[in-house]
Amino acid sequence: MLRVLACLFIFSPAIGLAADQPNILFIIADDASRDSMGVYGSTYVETPKFDRIAREGVLFTNAYNCNQKCSPARACLLTGRYSCQLEEACNHNPFMSEKWKFYPYLLEQRGYFVGYTGKGWGPGIWKTIDGGKSGFKSDNPAGHAWAKRTLKPPYKGISNTDYAANFNDFLEDRPDDTPFCFWLGTREPHRGYGLDNWKLDGRDLSKVTVPDYYPDNQVIRGDLADYAIEVEWYDRHIGLALKHLQTRNLLDNTLIIATSDHGMPFPRVKGQIYDDGFHVPLAARWGDKIRPGRTVTDFVTFPDLAPTLMEVAGAASHPQMTGQSFLRQLLSTKSGRIDPDRDHTLLGKERHDIGRTDGNLLSVAYPARAIRNDDYLYVHNFRSDRWPVGNPEFGFMNCDGSPTKTFLQSLSKSDPQYSYHQLSFGKRPTDELYDMKADPGCVNNLAPLAVY
Repeated sequence: MLRVLACLFIFSPAIGLAADQPNILFIIADDASRDSMGVYGSTYVETPKFDRIAREGVLFTNAYNCNQKCSPARACLLTGRYSCQLEEACNHNPFMSEKWKFYPYLLEQRGYFVGYTGKGWGPGIWKTIDGGKSGFKSDNPAGHAWAKRTLKPPYKGISNTDYAANFNDFLEDRPDDTPFCFWLGTREPHRGYGLDNWKLDGRDLSKVTVPDYYPDNQVIRGDLADYAIEVEWYDRHIGLALKHLQTRNLLDNTLIIATSDHGMPFPRVKGQIYDDGFHVPLAARWGDKIRPGRTVTDFVTFPDLAPTLMEVAGAASHPQMTGQSFLRQLLSTKSGRIDPDRDHTLLGKERHDIGRTDGNLLSVAYPARAIRNDDYLYVHNFRSDRWPVGNPEFGFMNCDGSPTKTFLQSLSKSDPQYSYHQLSFGKRPTDELYDMKADPGCVNNLAPLAVY
Protein backbone atom coordinates (compact mmCIF):
# COMPACT_ATOMS: atom_id res chain seq x y z
CA MET A 1 0.00 0.00 0.00
CA LEU A 2 2.87 2.37 0.79
CA ARG A 3 4.17 1.83 -2.75
CA VAL A 4 0.85 2.90 -4.22
CA LEU A 5 0.56 5.98 -2.01
CA ALA A 6 4.13 7.03 -2.80
CA CYS A 7 3.56 6.60 -6.51
CA LEU A 8 0.29 8.54 -6.39
CA PHE A 9 1.81 11.31 -4.29
CA ILE A 10 4.71 11.90 -6.66
CA PHE A 11 3.01 11.38 -9.99
CA SER A 12 -0.64 12.32 -9.43
CA PRO A 13 -0.46 15.57 -11.51
CA ALA A 14 0.09 13.48 -14.66
CA ILE A 15 -2.44 10.73 -14.05
CA GLY A 16 -5.13 12.42 -16.10
CA LEU A 17 -2.92 12.28 -19.17
CA ALA A 18 -3.07 8.50 -19.26
CA ALA A 19 -6.80 7.83 -18.90
CA ASP A 20 -7.20 6.18 -22.32
CA GLN A 21 -3.72 4.72 -22.70
CA PRO A 22 -3.18 0.95 -22.99
CA ASN A 23 -1.33 -1.18 -20.50
CA ILE A 24 2.11 -2.49 -21.40
CA LEU A 25 3.62 -5.82 -20.36
CA PHE A 26 7.17 -6.45 -21.53
CA ILE A 27 8.42 -10.02 -20.95
CA ILE A 28 12.10 -10.77 -21.47
CA ALA A 29 14.13 -13.96 -21.04
CA ASP A 30 17.76 -13.95 -19.98
CA ASP A 31 19.83 -15.74 -22.67
CA ALA A 32 17.16 -17.53 -24.75
CA SER A 33 17.88 -18.04 -28.44
CA ARG A 34 15.33 -17.22 -31.12
CA ASP A 35 15.38 -20.73 -32.54
CA SER A 36 14.52 -22.16 -29.12
CA MET A 37 10.91 -21.03 -29.54
CA GLY A 38 8.51 -23.49 -31.13
CA VAL A 39 7.03 -20.90 -33.45
CA TYR A 40 10.50 -20.41 -34.98
CA GLY A 41 10.90 -24.12 -35.58
CA SER A 42 12.28 -25.62 -32.37
CA THR A 43 11.53 -29.32 -32.08
CA TYR A 44 13.04 -30.02 -28.65
CA VAL A 45 12.02 -26.92 -26.66
CA GLU A 46 8.29 -26.51 -26.06
CA THR A 47 7.08 -22.90 -25.77
CA PRO A 48 3.28 -22.95 -26.17
CA LYS A 49 2.74 -19.64 -24.34
CA PHE A 50 5.23 -17.66 -26.40
CA ASP A 51 3.73 -19.33 -29.47
CA ARG A 52 0.27 -18.26 -28.29
CA ILE A 53 1.33 -14.61 -28.28
CA ALA A 54 2.58 -15.02 -31.85
CA ARG A 55 -0.56 -16.89 -32.92
CA GLU A 56 -2.91 -14.31 -31.38
CA GLY A 57 -0.77 -11.39 -32.49
CA VAL A 58 2.25 -10.78 -34.68
CA LEU A 59 5.59 -12.59 -35.00
CA PHE A 60 8.73 -10.72 -36.04
CA THR A 61 11.26 -12.81 -37.97
CA ASN A 62 13.97 -10.13 -38.17
CA ALA A 63 14.25 -8.84 -34.60
CA TYR A 64 17.74 -8.05 -33.29
CA ASN A 65 19.50 -6.68 -30.28
CA CYS A 66 22.50 -4.57 -31.20
CA ASN A 67 25.01 -5.89 -28.67
CA GLN A 68 25.10 -9.51 -27.51
CA LYS A 69 25.43 -9.28 -23.72
CA CYS A 70 22.88 -8.55 -21.00
CA SER A 71 23.77 -5.04 -19.88
CA PRO A 72 24.36 -3.39 -23.26
CA ALA A 73 21.35 -5.10 -24.86
CA ARG A 74 19.02 -4.03 -22.05
CA ALA A 75 20.45 -0.52 -22.06
CA CYS A 76 19.40 -0.21 -25.71
CA LEU A 77 15.88 -1.34 -24.84
CA LEU A 78 15.48 1.15 -22.03
CA THR A 79 17.06 4.21 -23.62
CA GLY A 80 16.08 3.84 -27.27
CA ARG A 81 19.70 4.32 -28.30
CA TYR A 82 22.17 2.17 -30.19
CA SER A 83 24.89 0.56 -28.15
CA CYS A 84 27.67 2.60 -29.74
CA GLN A 85 25.84 5.76 -28.57
CA LEU A 86 25.67 4.76 -24.91
CA GLU A 87 29.25 5.52 -23.82
CA GLU A 88 30.12 3.33 -20.79
CA ALA A 89 26.83 1.47 -21.07
CA CYS A 90 27.93 -0.15 -24.33
CA ASN A 91 30.03 -2.52 -22.22
CA HIS A 92 29.13 -5.40 -19.96
CA ASN A 93 28.82 -4.74 -16.22
CA PRO A 94 29.19 -0.96 -16.71
CA PHE A 95 28.06 2.22 -15.02
CA MET A 96 24.71 3.45 -16.34
CA SER A 97 24.90 7.23 -16.44
CA GLU A 98 22.10 9.33 -14.98
CA LYS A 99 22.21 11.42 -18.17
CA TRP A 100 20.07 8.80 -19.93
CA LYS A 101 16.30 8.70 -19.66
CA PHE A 102 14.55 5.33 -19.38
CA TYR A 103 11.20 4.72 -21.00
CA PRO A 104 9.49 3.31 -17.84
CA TYR A 105 10.08 6.56 -15.98
CA LEU A 106 9.14 8.69 -18.96
CA LEU A 107 5.85 6.80 -19.00
CA GLU A 108 5.53 7.19 -15.24
CA GLN A 109 5.60 10.94 -15.76
CA ARG A 110 2.60 10.50 -18.04
CA GLY A 111 0.60 8.72 -15.36
CA TYR A 112 1.65 5.10 -15.85
CA PHE A 113 2.01 2.81 -12.85
CA VAL A 114 5.49 1.32 -13.35
CA GLY A 115 7.20 -1.78 -12.01
CA TYR A 116 9.41 -4.76 -12.72
CA THR A 117 10.24 -8.16 -11.31
CA GLY A 118 13.16 -10.55 -11.73
CA LYS A 119 16.01 -9.25 -13.84
CA GLY A 120 15.72 -5.67 -15.03
CA TRP A 121 18.74 -3.77 -16.28
CA GLY A 122 22.07 -5.29 -15.25
CA PRO A 123 24.62 -6.32 -14.36
CA GLY A 124 26.16 -2.98 -13.57
CA ILE A 125 25.79 0.13 -11.45
CA TRP A 126 23.09 2.75 -11.81
CA LYS A 127 22.19 5.80 -9.79
CA THR A 128 18.90 5.68 -7.92
CA ILE A 129 16.31 7.19 -10.23
CA ASP A 130 14.79 9.70 -7.80
CA GLY A 131 17.31 9.72 -4.98
CA GLY A 132 15.13 7.38 -2.96
CA LYS A 133 12.30 9.91 -2.60
CA SER A 134 9.66 7.44 -3.70
CA GLY A 135 10.45 5.03 -0.89
CA PHE A 136 11.17 2.14 -3.26
CA LYS A 137 14.09 -0.07 -2.34
CA SER A 138 15.31 -0.56 -5.89
CA ASP A 139 14.80 2.02 -8.59
CA ASN A 140 16.25 -0.08 -11.38
CA PRO A 141 16.15 1.54 -14.85
CA ALA A 142 13.45 -1.05 -15.69
CA GLY A 143 11.12 0.22 -12.96
CA HIS A 144 10.28 -0.10 -9.27
CA ALA A 145 10.80 -3.57 -7.85
CA TRP A 146 8.06 -6.07 -7.02
CA ALA A 147 10.00 -8.97 -5.53
CA LYS A 148 8.20 -10.36 -2.48
CA ARG A 149 6.98 -13.66 -3.91
CA THR A 150 9.20 -16.74 -4.06
CA LEU A 151 8.67 -20.42 -4.84
CA LYS A 152 10.46 -23.73 -4.69
CA PRO A 153 11.97 -24.31 -8.14
CA PRO A 154 11.67 -27.78 -9.65
CA TYR A 155 15.40 -28.16 -10.37
CA LYS A 156 18.74 -26.77 -9.33
CA GLY A 157 19.75 -23.68 -11.29
CA ILE A 158 16.25 -22.21 -11.61
CA SER A 159 15.59 -19.01 -9.64
CA ASN A 160 13.19 -19.09 -6.70
CA THR A 161 11.61 -15.78 -7.81
CA ASP A 162 7.92 -16.19 -8.55
CA TYR A 163 7.81 -13.73 -11.43
CA ALA A 164 4.14 -14.18 -12.28
CA ALA A 165 3.03 -13.90 -8.64
CA ASN A 166 5.01 -10.67 -8.27
CA PHE A 167 3.29 -9.38 -11.39
CA ASN A 168 -0.04 -10.28 -9.83
CA ASP A 169 0.92 -8.32 -6.70
CA PHE A 170 1.75 -5.37 -8.94
CA LEU A 171 -1.69 -5.60 -10.56
CA GLU A 172 -3.26 -5.78 -7.09
CA ASP A 173 -1.39 -2.62 -6.05
CA ARG A 174 -2.26 -0.73 -9.23
CA PRO A 175 -4.63 2.18 -8.58
CA ASP A 176 -7.99 1.80 -10.31
CA ASP A 177 -8.20 3.10 -13.88
CA THR A 178 -4.43 3.72 -14.04
CA PRO A 179 -2.54 2.29 -17.00
CA PHE A 180 0.51 0.22 -16.16
CA CYS A 181 3.91 -0.51 -17.65
CA PHE A 182 5.54 -3.65 -16.28
CA TRP A 183 8.84 -5.37 -17.07
CA LEU A 184 8.78 -9.11 -16.32
CA GLY A 185 12.35 -10.35 -16.61
CA THR A 186 13.09 -13.99 -15.92
CA ARG A 187 16.61 -15.03 -14.96
CA GLU A 188 16.23 -18.16 -17.05
CA PRO A 189 17.85 -19.64 -19.07
CA HIS A 190 20.97 -17.87 -17.74
CA ARG A 191 23.70 -20.14 -16.38
CA GLY A 192 24.24 -22.08 -14.26
CA TYR A 193 22.11 -25.18 -14.67
CA GLY A 194 21.82 -28.24 -12.54
CA LEU A 195 23.99 -30.80 -14.31
CA ASP A 196 21.86 -33.42 -16.04
CA ASN A 197 18.53 -31.91 -15.02
CA TRP A 198 17.38 -33.47 -18.26
CA LYS A 199 17.66 -36.90 -16.68
CA LEU A 200 15.43 -35.86 -13.78
CA ASP A 201 12.96 -34.45 -16.28
CA GLY A 202 12.97 -37.58 -18.45
CA ARG A 203 14.19 -35.86 -21.63
CA ASP A 204 15.00 -37.75 -24.83
CA LEU A 205 18.40 -36.53 -26.10
CA SER A 206 17.69 -37.89 -29.58
CA LYS A 207 15.22 -35.02 -30.05
CA VAL A 208 17.82 -32.32 -29.38
CA THR A 209 19.05 -30.28 -32.35
CA VAL A 210 22.81 -29.61 -32.29
CA PRO A 211 24.00 -26.45 -34.11
CA ASP A 212 26.48 -26.76 -36.97
CA TYR A 213 29.26 -25.13 -34.95
CA TYR A 214 29.36 -27.97 -32.36
CA PRO A 215 30.25 -31.65 -32.59
CA ASP A 216 27.31 -33.94 -31.95
CA ASN A 217 27.76 -35.90 -28.71
CA GLN A 218 25.93 -36.67 -25.48
CA VAL A 219 27.73 -33.97 -23.46
CA ILE A 220 26.51 -31.22 -25.74
CA ARG A 221 23.07 -32.74 -26.25
CA GLY A 222 22.67 -33.01 -22.48
CA ASP A 223 23.74 -29.39 -22.00
CA LEU A 224 21.23 -28.25 -24.60
CA ALA A 225 18.50 -30.33 -22.93
CA ASP A 226 19.27 -28.71 -19.56
CA TYR A 227 19.01 -25.34 -21.29
CA ALA A 228 15.64 -26.32 -22.81
CA ILE A 229 14.17 -26.92 -19.33
CA GLU A 230 15.00 -23.34 -18.36
CA VAL A 231 13.59 -21.84 -21.55
CA GLU A 232 10.37 -23.67 -20.79
CA TRP A 233 10.39 -22.13 -17.28
CA TYR A 234 10.40 -18.69 -18.92
CA ASP A 235 7.51 -19.82 -21.10
CA ARG A 236 5.58 -21.07 -18.08
CA HIS A 237 5.64 -17.61 -16.51
CA ILE A 238 4.41 -16.06 -19.75
CA GLY A 239 1.35 -18.28 -19.45
CA LEU A 240 0.77 -17.39 -15.80
CA ALA A 241 1.12 -13.67 -16.53
CA LEU A 242 -1.46 -13.94 -19.32
CA LYS A 243 -3.78 -15.77 -16.92
CA HIS A 244 -3.50 -12.98 -14.33
CA LEU A 245 -4.39 -10.42 -16.99
CA GLN A 246 -7.33 -12.46 -18.21
CA THR A 247 -8.68 -12.95 -14.68
CA ARG A 248 -8.72 -9.17 -14.22
CA ASN A 249 -10.23 -8.50 -17.68
CA LEU A 250 -7.05 -6.68 -18.67
CA LEU A 251 -5.77 -9.01 -21.38
CA ASP A 252 -7.15 -7.32 -24.46
CA ASN A 253 -6.22 -3.78 -23.42
CA THR A 254 -2.62 -4.75 -22.74
CA LEU A 255 0.15 -4.63 -25.31
CA ILE A 256 2.22 -7.73 -24.54
CA ILE A 257 5.69 -8.02 -26.04
CA ALA A 258 7.82 -11.12 -25.41
CA THR A 259 11.50 -11.45 -26.33
CA SER A 260 14.97 -12.33 -25.02
CA ASP A 261 18.03 -10.15 -24.53
CA HIS A 262 20.32 -12.32 -26.72
CA GLY A 263 21.15 -15.88 -27.64
CA MET A 264 21.80 -18.89 -25.43
CA PRO A 265 24.75 -18.96 -22.97
CA PHE A 266 26.88 -21.26 -25.07
CA PRO A 267 30.20 -20.85 -26.95
CA ARG A 268 30.04 -18.88 -30.22
CA VAL A 269 26.59 -17.53 -29.28
CA LYS A 270 26.29 -15.27 -26.22
CA GLY A 271 28.62 -12.31 -26.50
CA GLN A 272 29.70 -13.17 -30.05
CA ILE A 273 28.82 -11.25 -33.18
CA TYR A 274 27.16 -14.08 -35.09
CA ASP A 275 23.51 -14.47 -35.93
CA ASP A 276 22.57 -16.82 -33.11
CA GLY A 277 23.88 -14.27 -30.61
CA PHE A 278 21.92 -11.24 -31.74
CA HIS A 279 18.91 -12.58 -33.70
CA VAL A 280 16.22 -12.63 -31.01
CA PRO A 281 12.64 -13.89 -30.64
CA LEU A 282 9.96 -11.20 -30.69
CA ALA A 283 6.18 -11.56 -30.64
CA ALA A 284 3.44 -9.10 -29.67
CA ARG A 285 -0.25 -9.38 -28.80
CA TRP A 286 -2.70 -6.49 -28.24
CA GLY A 287 -6.32 -7.62 -28.35
CA ASP A 288 -8.09 -6.54 -31.52
CA LYS A 289 -5.49 -3.82 -32.20
CA ILE A 290 -3.16 -6.44 -33.73
CA ARG A 291 -4.53 -8.66 -36.45
CA PRO A 292 -3.74 -12.23 -35.29
CA GLY A 293 -1.52 -14.70 -37.10
CA ARG A 294 0.63 -12.15 -38.91
CA THR A 295 4.36 -12.50 -39.60
CA VAL A 296 6.44 -9.38 -40.21
CA THR A 297 9.86 -9.49 -41.89
CA ASP A 298 10.80 -5.84 -41.29
CA PHE A 299 14.06 -5.44 -39.39
CA VAL A 300 13.43 -4.13 -35.88
CA THR A 301 16.07 -3.70 -33.24
CA PHE A 302 16.24 -3.04 -29.49
CA PRO A 303 16.61 0.76 -29.74
CA ASP A 304 13.22 0.73 -31.50
CA LEU A 305 11.34 -0.51 -28.43
CA ALA A 306 11.38 2.67 -26.33
CA PRO A 307 10.08 5.00 -29.08
CA THR A 308 7.43 2.39 -29.92
CA LEU A 309 6.14 2.31 -26.36
CA MET A 310 6.23 6.10 -26.14
CA GLU A 311 4.06 6.29 -29.27
CA VAL A 312 1.71 3.61 -27.93
CA ALA A 313 1.23 5.79 -24.85
CA GLY A 314 0.51 8.84 -26.99
CA ALA A 315 3.82 10.54 -26.25
CA ALA A 316 6.50 11.92 -28.51
CA SER A 317 9.78 10.04 -28.75
CA HIS A 318 12.35 11.50 -26.36
CA PRO A 319 15.10 13.50 -28.15
CA GLN A 320 17.79 11.04 -26.96
CA MET A 321 16.08 8.12 -28.74
CA THR A 322 17.64 7.24 -32.08
CA GLY A 323 15.61 4.07 -32.61
CA GLN A 324 12.47 4.19 -34.76
CA SER A 325 9.00 3.17 -33.60
CA PHE A 326 7.59 -0.04 -35.06
CA LEU A 327 3.99 0.75 -34.11
CA ARG A 328 3.17 0.79 -37.82
CA GLN A 329 4.36 -2.82 -38.06
CA LEU A 330 2.27 -3.80 -35.04
CA LEU A 331 -0.93 -2.28 -36.36
CA SER A 332 -0.65 -3.15 -40.04
CA THR A 333 -3.10 -5.72 -41.39
CA LYS A 334 -0.44 -7.14 -43.71
CA SER A 335 2.29 -9.72 -43.34
CA GLY A 336 5.78 -9.65 -44.87
CA ARG A 337 7.79 -6.48 -45.39
CA ILE A 338 5.68 -3.49 -44.29
CA ASP A 339 8.34 -0.81 -44.75
CA PRO A 340 10.78 -1.50 -47.62
CA ASP A 341 13.40 0.68 -45.92
CA ARG A 342 13.60 -1.63 -42.91
CA ASP A 343 15.80 -4.10 -44.77
CA HIS A 344 18.88 -4.33 -42.53
CA THR A 345 20.22 -3.82 -39.03
CA LEU A 346 23.52 -2.64 -37.50
CA LEU A 347 25.33 -4.45 -34.70
CA GLY A 348 28.47 -4.07 -32.65
CA LYS A 349 30.44 -4.82 -29.52
CA GLU A 350 33.29 -3.32 -27.50
CA ARG A 351 34.46 -4.77 -24.17
CA HIS A 352 32.27 -7.42 -22.65
CA ASP A 353 34.33 -9.07 -19.91
CA ILE A 354 37.79 -8.94 -18.42
CA GLY A 355 40.54 -11.36 -19.42
CA ARG A 356 41.89 -9.94 -22.69
CA THR A 357 45.32 -8.31 -22.93
CA ASP A 358 47.32 -6.45 -25.55
CA GLY A 359 50.98 -6.17 -24.56
CA ASN A 360 51.00 -4.27 -21.26
CA LEU A 361 47.35 -3.25 -21.66
CA LEU A 362 44.85 -5.14 -19.53
CA SER A 363 41.12 -5.80 -20.10
CA VAL A 364 41.16 -4.37 -23.59
CA ALA A 365 38.18 -4.38 -25.91
CA TYR A 366 37.46 -6.49 -28.94
CA PRO A 367 35.76 -3.87 -31.13
CA ALA A 368 33.64 -5.25 -33.95
CA ARG A 369 30.84 -3.95 -36.15
CA ALA A 370 28.42 -5.81 -38.38
CA ILE A 371 25.58 -5.29 -40.81
CA ARG A 372 22.88 -7.87 -41.42
CA ASN A 373 20.32 -7.88 -44.25
CA ASP A 374 17.99 -10.54 -45.60
CA ASP A 375 20.78 -12.44 -47.33
CA TYR A 376 24.13 -11.74 -45.68
CA LEU A 377 25.96 -10.94 -42.46
CA TYR A 378 29.14 -8.90 -42.81
CA VAL A 379 31.43 -8.50 -39.77
CA HIS A 380 34.49 -6.27 -39.44
CA ASN A 381 36.83 -7.13 -36.55
CA PHE A 382 38.93 -4.02 -35.92
CA ARG A 383 41.53 -5.79 -33.77
CA SER A 384 41.75 -9.26 -35.23
CA ASP A 385 45.13 -9.71 -33.54
CA ARG A 386 43.32 -9.98 -30.19
CA TRP A 387 41.46 -12.96 -28.78
CA PRO A 388 37.74 -12.42 -29.42
CA VAL A 389 36.54 -14.46 -26.43
CA GLY A 390 39.37 -13.41 -24.11
CA ASN A 391 42.85 -14.83 -23.72
CA PRO A 392 43.17 -18.63 -23.42
CA GLU A 393 45.41 -18.34 -20.34
CA PHE A 394 42.51 -16.64 -18.53
CA GLY A 395 39.98 -19.23 -19.62
CA PHE A 396 38.15 -17.41 -22.45
CA MET A 397 36.21 -15.26 -19.99
CA ASN A 398 33.73 -13.83 -22.49
CA CYS A 399 32.03 -17.22 -22.56
CA ASP A 400 29.99 -18.66 -19.70
CA GLY A 401 31.24 -21.86 -18.11
CA SER A 402 29.36 -24.95 -19.24
CA PRO A 403 29.82 -28.62 -20.12
CA THR A 404 29.89 -27.57 -23.78
CA LYS A 405 32.68 -25.06 -23.15
CA THR A 406 34.65 -27.60 -21.10
CA PHE A 407 34.39 -30.21 -23.84
CA LEU A 408 35.48 -27.81 -26.58
CA GLN A 409 38.41 -26.58 -24.47
CA SER A 410 39.54 -30.18 -23.96
CA LEU A 411 40.09 -30.73 -27.70
CA SER A 412 43.76 -30.85 -28.64
CA LYS A 413 45.18 -29.58 -31.91
CA SER A 414 45.65 -33.17 -33.05
CA ASP A 415 41.99 -34.01 -32.48
CA PRO A 416 39.94 -34.31 -35.70
CA GLN A 417 37.26 -32.16 -34.01
CA TYR A 418 39.66 -29.32 -33.11
CA SER A 419 38.06 -27.09 -35.75
CA TYR A 420 35.05 -26.78 -33.43
CA HIS A 421 37.32 -25.38 -30.73
CA GLN A 422 38.61 -22.80 -33.17
CA LEU A 423 35.14 -21.78 -34.26
CA SER A 424 34.29 -20.90 -30.66
CA PHE A 425 37.58 -19.59 -29.26
CA GLY A 426 40.10 -18.99 -32.04
CA LYS A 427 41.24 -15.68 -33.46
CA ARG A 428 39.18 -14.33 -36.33
CA PRO A 429 40.01 -12.64 -39.62
CA THR A 430 39.45 -8.93 -40.08
CA ASP A 431 36.53 -9.52 -42.42
CA GLU A 432 33.81 -12.15 -42.22
CA LEU A 433 30.93 -12.65 -44.65
CA TYR A 434 28.20 -15.28 -44.31
CA ASP A 435 25.40 -16.38 -46.59
CA MET A 436 22.54 -16.43 -44.09
CA LYS A 437 20.24 -18.60 -46.16
CA ALA A 438 22.78 -21.30 -46.93
CA ASP A 439 24.77 -21.00 -43.69
CA PRO A 440 22.62 -19.73 -40.78
CA GLY A 441 25.20 -21.01 -38.28
CA CYS A 442 27.85 -18.66 -39.72
CA VAL A 443 30.43 -21.41 -40.18
CA ASN A 444 31.73 -20.80 -43.72
CA ASN A 445 33.39 -17.42 -44.11
CA LEU A 446 32.99 -16.16 -47.69
CA ALA A 447 35.04 -12.98 -47.23
CA PRO A 448 38.25 -14.40 -48.77
CA LEU A 449 36.24 -15.21 -51.91
CA ALA A 450 34.39 -11.89 -52.10
CA VAL A 451 35.23 -9.25 -54.69
CA TYR A 452 35.16 -5.74 -53.22
